Amino acid sequence: MEKLLKLSLSLIFIISFLSCKNEESKRTLAEKRYKKAVFFTQGSTPFQNGIVEALKIDPTYEQGIYELSVAHLKRGMPNKWKPQYDKALKLDSVNRIPWRGYLYLWFYRDYKKAIADFDKSDILTPNFIDAPQGLSVDCWRGIAYLGLNDYKKAIFYFDKYIDKEIEDFSESSVDVTAFLYKGIAYLELENYAEAQLCFDRVIKNSYGFSADAKYYKAFIFKEQGEIEKATKLLDAAIKDFNDGYYNQRPYVETLRQLYLGDYEELQKLLPNK
Repeated sequence: MEKLLKLSLSLIFIISFLSCKNEESKRTLAEKRYKKAVFFTQGSTPFQNGIVEALKIDPTYEQGIYELSVAHLKRGMPNKWKPQYDKALKLDSVNRIPWRGYLYLWFYRDYKKAIADFDKSDILTPNFIDAPQGLSVDCWRGIAYLGLNDYKKAIFYFDKYIDKEIEDFSESSVDVTAFLYKGIAYLELENYAEAQLCFDRVIKNSYGFSADAKYYKAFIFKEQGEIEKATKLLDAAIKDFNDGYYNQRPYVETLRQLYLGDYEELQKLLPNK
């Protein structure tokens, strides 16, 4: 009886070991097929088909499941993006929830859902600040609150992000859009002094080039009756814009994006122009 028990346990161990090796082998093969697929243009037929083949090998390969959703997202097909993305989220909620918040923020402008996901990420990782697309959820949350016109909360989260970044690294490592959007929030609150300080930090940390920051500073000078300063700075802003030094994002329009027409409209409001 004792020998039979030992034999049974040995068989269970062998079966479990072989099963694990089999799963490991599946994942390795799936990853190899996936790596071949991603050499092609994202969303193209060989790209999508290659990932589908990888998932046939290992249906639990989360990276592949997620990647299938990306083309639908960028093509503006939420009816296909969301169900596919949710499959990946079930396998890796810790990483995919804050990332979904980022997607809600920029691709769908659903600021409330974005904030809800960023808040969930704080609960899931209480001792770690998530950073989808390489930027703290606190900064993304600040942008979302700015989108909701909740300027005080926006400033709170921009400060939280900026202070932490400076504490851990330096001011030069802060994403300049945090200073820019914080300045816009202060501008909306008609706190021109604080707004100008923020725009100065954008210019300082952008090596002197920032069409947006110079535009908003020119607006402040106009409001304060300093027309000569406003005119000079707006000319510099237009030059920066034409040289490509302006706030923008790939695939989508950024929040509060300025176009050449905005600069020209402000120019018309200045005397002798």
